[in-house]
Amino acid sequence: MPLSTRRILGILTENLNRRGSIFPLPSRKLTAWAEDLGLPRGGGTVLYTGHMYQLMPAVSALGRVAARFEDSWVGRLLGLAQFVNKRLNLSAFSNLLRVRDEILYRNVLRNIACLLRAAGIEFGYLGDQELYTGALIHDFGLAGSFRTHARKVHEMFRLHGVKRVITVDPHTTNMLRTVYPKIMQDCHLEVKSYLELLADSKLKPVNGLGLDLVVHDPCLYARYENLTEEPRALLERAGAELLESEYSRRATHCCGGPIEALFPSKARAIAQKRLKQLTALGGNVVTMCPICLVNLREASENGANVQDISEHLSKAYCGR
Repeated sequence: MPLSTRRILGILTENLNRRGSIFPLPSRKLTAWAEDLGLPRGGGTVLYTGHMYQLMPAVSALGRVAARFEDSWVGRLLGLAQFVNKRLNLSAFSNLLRVRDEILYRNVLRNIACLLRAAGIEFGYLGDQELYTGALIHDFGLAGSFRTHARKVHEMFRLHGVKRVITVDPHTTNMLRTVYPKIMQDCHLEVKSYLELLADSKLKPVNGLGLDLVVHDPCLYARYENLTEEPRALLERAGAELLESEYSRRATHCCGGPIEALFPSKARAIAQKRLKQLTALGGNVVTMCPICLVNLREASENGANVQDISEHLSKAYCGR
């Protein structure tokens, strides 16, 4: 039987309402990426992760479980899982997540911090005071819970005196720059993606990339935030040869997300179709969205090398 989307969304919404995130992970997992970087706490300008990259191991794990039981009688137990989740944080079992996934997404954030420092950009970090944006709840159309949570996030920035936010992914950028101001008239944050700041800086490569890269544009960057040229400029500045799919920039093709936990078979089919388009040009695929990264990597069956853009940029500009 198909999985109950109502039950899954119920669990995610209850987590957000009760625990502040769709996957309320321990703060040590959310902040581990910054442990030894010596980032100043707070300030007028902060690097804001929105928890998207940190949540990806859990999103990936949920997608794998959903795919396994999509047409199984086990799907009937979602009602019981929702009942238990009301009383016990099932995310406490986060130690079961794949360690290599946690390291992968943790390193993305470390790379971004390194790049910003190399560009001479000063910023702070809110640490365990940082909140999840509510992006996926918004994508699933759960407007009431999203609005309530968005106000909490806005208040978090206000209480810490934050005026300028550096974002790390398209979902968080879109939430703060486009969606939040529509539902909160007093939301006047200056929001910039780290890619925009790096492209506008005088950052110069210390290593040449010297390889061909096929660019996958995330929908939110390309269609909603008009952010397509900055990542290309940074890669080309570092010596990469960019290969463009017919479906690129504003005409980009969906990666299959963020429905992997609701309709895993459909999400995987879309991701495989997209990956086939990209790998027809070359085996090195680069993207700049955690959801895209998860779906394209999970769909890879032919040895395609799908990486976050920060990995290439950190090699070029930080020598990592």
